[in-house]
Amino acid sequence: MLDPKQADPQAAMRARARAIRETGGIEPALAKSAVPKLVEMTLSEALVLGLLKQGVKKYFAIFGHGSTDLGEVLRIYEQEGVTRTINCRNEVAMAHAATALRWQYGEISAVVTSIGPGAMQAFAGSLAAASNGVGVYHIYGDETTFGEGYNMQQVPKQEQGLFGRLTAIMGQSYVLHTPEAVRDALRRGALCVNHPYRAGPFYLLLPLNTQATRLTVNLAALPERPALPKLAPADDIAIDQAAAMIAKAQRVAIKAGGGTRGHDAAIRRLAEAAGAAVVLSPGSTGVLPDAHAQNMHVGGSKGSISGNYAMAQAELLIVIGSRAVCQADCSGIGYKQAEAVININGDLADALHYNLTVALPGDIGAVAERLAAKLEKAEAAKNKRAWLAACAAKKAEWAAYKRRRYECAPLHDEVWGKPVLPQPAAIKLVADFAKEIGAAKFFDAGDVQANGFQIVEDDASFDTFTESGASYMGFAASALLASAAADKPRYGIAFCGDGSFMMNPQILIDAVEHGVRGMIVIFDNRRMAAISGLQLAQYGEEFRTSDRVAVDYMRLAAAVSGVHSVSGGDTADALRAALASARGHDGLSVIHVPVYCGAHELGGLGAWGEWNVGSWCDDVQRAWVKQDL
Repeated sequence: MLDPKQADPQAAMRARARAIRETGGIEPALAKSAVPKLVEMTLSEALVLGLLKQGVKKYFAIFGHGSTDLGEVLRIYEQEGVTRTINCRNEVAMAHAATALRWQYGEISAVVTSIGPGAMQAFAGSLAAASNGVGVYHIYGDETTFGEGYNMQQVPKQEQGLFGRLTAIMGQSYVLHTPEAVRDALRRGALCVNHPYRAGPFYLLLPLNTQATRLTVNLAALPERPALPKLAPADDIAIDQAAAMIAKAQRVAIKAGGGTRGHDAAIRRLAEAAGAAVVLSPGSTGVLPDAHAQNMHVGGSKGSISGNYAMAQAELLIVIGSRAVCQADCSGIGYKQAEAVININGDLADALHYNLTVALPGDIGAVAERLAAKLEKAEAAKNKRAWLAACAAKKAEWAAYKRRRYECAPLHDEVWGKPVLPQPAAIKLVADFAKEIGAAKFFDAGDVQANGFQIVEDDASFDTFTESGASYMGFAASALLASAAADKPRYGIAFCGDGSFMMNPQILIDAVEHGVRGMIVIFDNRRMAAISGLQLAQYGEEFRTSDRVAVDYMRLAAAVSGVHSVSGGDTADALRAALASARGHDGLSVIHVPVYCGAHELGGLGAWGEWNVGSWCDDVQRAWVKQDL
């Protein structure tokens, strides 16, 4: 056993780290008496060990004067093979990478910044994790606790704990003003980042002067990652009521929200047993295979002919794992003929979002399986044949509508001064290539994202990640960095607009530094096409959503040693050749694709819903007031 009174604190820290690595973890080290149960250490080391006990071994970091002590602990633990730190160049980008690591791979990591501006940047980036229910630790430096004077970069105001208050608005926050409170902080953090239904970022604020404070830590008492059982209604009263409603109704639609991801088999069984048309959200593509007869594709303001038809015509709505986001459910008026709602959700507030609701709270898979069994026994799908036939006709109409755009020849673009690929055709080519090689797809905010979730043809959850929760520009390219940290990385393709790419272009450097294998495809239309289209639809004029500055993205990417830069050309064949070339590079590739933007009807996929924004607000909200749901 290590001597707890070892004279050299750094040597003692190194010895602990080595013992933990050699024995395989804190618990084995304690069981084998390789480390004592009670140890004197700094708050910074206690935090690293506490997070390690919860499975956090990876850190995305930009160190500053507000995190030097924590950085020293991570240096020693990395040298001993216990943790890994991925140094980054932009706090927003590394927040996205940490979010993607948890979202795509299920690995919990921590984001480490200094005090002030760095923390504010990471905090802004954490909006993506909060909006998509992804659990990530954020560790920021904070002002000292003695109040001896302003610390450089703290919020310059005569109040205490301002960053702790600020972060508490976004998620849950804990200021480690008292080092001995680390156990409580970690217990609260463990439940927040691992919450089964409402996970999100947890913010640990480390005052500069408490990081190096020494305290006695009981290693056995540090909280572990919680193991929570699946929950479902205790009896069948509500499930029987829901089953009877479904069996009686003739037009049933399921709205599959982001919470259905990973519950593919249960959602398919329930849909088939209910005879329901399934309408997807932008984040739930793949929950039901694309070609499944009951998959009506996305619904909402950027939905589809088939998805929005099912929403508008259903008499009974089954909402599963959805927050009822305004665009995805047409601001609450998408269900014009729905007379009642069945809502399956672990979060009670979301489960009771609509009136006239039978709420089935609990684990989506467990509840869906129980309800499906009841419906199968009652043969509830028998009276839905006419409904599903009508939905199938709309799905065929949507498929034909998309096909015309995919097969469209290059269109003359005024900005490019030549014919270039329409964006739907270009995105479809890249999405098909991703499916062919088994790559994960990441979509950035804007027109690329909106077209993307209308185009992708996924057959399983987690083939596409579209950050539609916060629509954070720059997420997709930054998310590729997660593969460099993952235990079992998957090749990824980031679908970016020109504006989104420029939000976080430092991925070009970070990707080479840390060995990312993937590609970024920049669909360049030289404008904010999504907003231009919205302005034109609402007011007939576009305003300040484009510029006259040409950027040579190929030269920009090629300027970074190790990045393979390729032109996507102006034709389908040229883009296919570029994709093959990019895939052959053992590292990060960037493909630049000029795309059309204009009034031609085949240049985009259009909007199909109603949304309370701009000049449409009055009509949508007037209709919402009349809704009984």
